[in-house]
Amino acid sequence: MRVRLLILLMLGLLGLANAAEHHVILCGGPALRKWENLRVERDQHDRWWANFIRASTLRMVEIRRAYGKEAKITWIVYRPGYVARGAEDGKPYTKWITEQATKRNVTLRWVSSGSAAISAINNHPSKSVVTFDFFGHSNKFCFLLDYSSYIMGVSKAWIHQNELGKIRSSIFARHAQCQSWGCHTGESMSAVWKRQTGKTLIGVRGKTNYEAVGQGRMPTVNGSWVR
Repeated sequence: MRVRLLILLMLGLLGLANAAEHHVILCGGPALRKWENLRVERDQHDRWWANFIRASTLRMVEIRRAYGKEAKITWIVYRPGYVARGAEDGKPYTKWITEQATKRNVTLRWVSSGSAAISAINNHPSKSVVTFDFFGHSNKFCFLLDYSSYIMGVSKAWIHQNELGKIRSSIFARHAQCQSWGCHTGESMSAVWKRQTGKTLIGVRGKTNYEAVGQGRMPTVNGSWVR
């Protein structure tokens, strides 16, 4: 009887620990084709509107496999990018994204600015965030939530490395895993992230390629991962 009670207590404590864990996915918006079609073909972005959305859902599957089917996931998505691309393509992309969030039992947080994205990240209990992932356009200094949407090759919404100090370092669990799946973030942002949050941000030196996500695989790297 005592052994059984001890096992039940241990399982209960494990359940409480898992319940306290949170996973955060930040997702930027796609470029508009009206701008990208003006580029030479090798330099064009986002032929498929859902590159970052599909990468996010693939990551959700990975998280649930690693942390359990009830893992708590917050999906922070830059809404204006999908509104604009939806209008261009004549498709209800924001509706489809909402349906994906419901289907996958994740908490969807729409944002329309970098400051709103930071607020959504910060809205987690102390020491609760065990994974953080960014999917979107980026350069070595910024997560670009918007890119080539309002103006070709220009961003109007971002999180700059100088703003990373606004992210509460206390929300991250001791061994939190953080990764950026955007281009070039390993060239500067990773180091600043570590200084500001105390956590490693795995980033890319070079470019990431999202072609594989349409075949159910995570983005690949035309360069190398760095910490």
